[in-house]
Amino acid sequence: MTDRLMSKAATMEIPIHGNGDSRRLPEDDGLEQDLQQVMVSGPNLNETSIVSGGYGGTAEGIIPTSSIQGSLLPSHPPHGPLISPSPSAASRIARQAAAASSSSGPNLHQPHPNPALTGEEATRGIAVEKFDVVKKWGINTYKCTKQLLSERFGRGSRTVDLELETQIELLRDTKRKYECVLALARALTGHFYSLVQTQHALADAFSDLSQKSPELQEEFGYNAETQKLLCKNGETLLGAVNFFVSSINTLVNKTMEDTLMTVKHYETARLEYDAYRTDLEELNLGPRDAGTLCRLDVAQANFQAHRVKYEKLRGDVAVKLKFLEENKVKVMHKQLLLFHNAISAYFAGNQQQLEQSLKQFSVKLKSPGADKPSWLEEQ
Repeated sequence: MTDRLMSKAATMEIPIHGNGDSRRLPEDDGLEQDLQQVMVSGPNLNETSIVSGGYGGTAEGIIPTSSIQGSLLPSHPPHGPLISPSPSAASRIARQAAAASSSSGPNLHQPHPNPALTGEEATRGIAVEKFDVVKKWGINTYKCTKQLLSERFGRGSRTVDLELETQIELLRDTKRKYECVLALARALTGHFYSLVQTQHALADAFSDLSQKSPELQEEFGYNAETQKLLCKNGETLLGAVNFFVSSINTLVNKTMEDTLMTVKHYETARLEYDAYRTDLEELNLGPRDAGTLCRLDVAQANFQAHRVKYEKLRGDVAVKLKFLEENKVKVMHKQLLLFHNAISAYFAGNQQQLEQSLKQFSVKLKSPGADKPSWLEEQ
């Protein structure tokens, strides 16, 4: 069947019109159906022949493909027949390909960036940076832990600045004592506030009894006035004590705490400096080969960087300790003088001196109803 189709396709003439289009004949329909059937089923390669001559070739030019052996046959046989197009069809395909290439423009083969690949590269870069950060943190933590344990067990050496260490210990001891004074002052404020509230309630009770007991009206009235005066002076003293407590709290929990935070950074930098110093000393004592020299250069660079950081923080701590001492003296001088004058004037019953002490230190008292919103705000 294949031989019949091939010979029929080879001897057929394709009529061409003047405009280059082929005229479709009834025989073409039958040939197209036969070709489609051959494409689906596929020819038998053992029965396929090669025509070596032209259209008028003889039987002597027909060579059966079954006789071709060796390297002439491909390693993988084709899945279907190879049919050469006619010259007119080939020229038509070439013209269409040229027209398509000319209409596509010069930017046809320019590569376009793939957003998916760009996102993956960015994610990979972030992951690598995080890994490097974690790696450096792990190495630094290991060296510092090793140095700390060596110092605790007395096997390693540490850098000590005796003058600075003494000032730091004195600051910590001062902070502990000031915290104790702050706690006692807060307790005094709480107890005295309760006393003032009790005096206020007692004054109200005496006033009520003076109105309901005519025979003791004068006596109840005197006591009510006395308790009201004590209550007023007590509120003035509470204002002075609260100002004292607020100033001590700022000095202890903000100013001193900020200095101690810088001290903590300084101690961490000192530990890192000693850790990298010890690492550099161990490498200097070891053998000198190519790998060791490379590690020695890296250790020297790390040592210099941590040395600069340590010296900078040591200078910062020294400056902050100096300013803290000056600030502490000024604040405590003012607050202790205020506390003494207010307490003395209150228990001496000198209301004018008590009020004068608050004015001297610019202490503003809140009125009893200052915290309550007005009736207009409540609406």
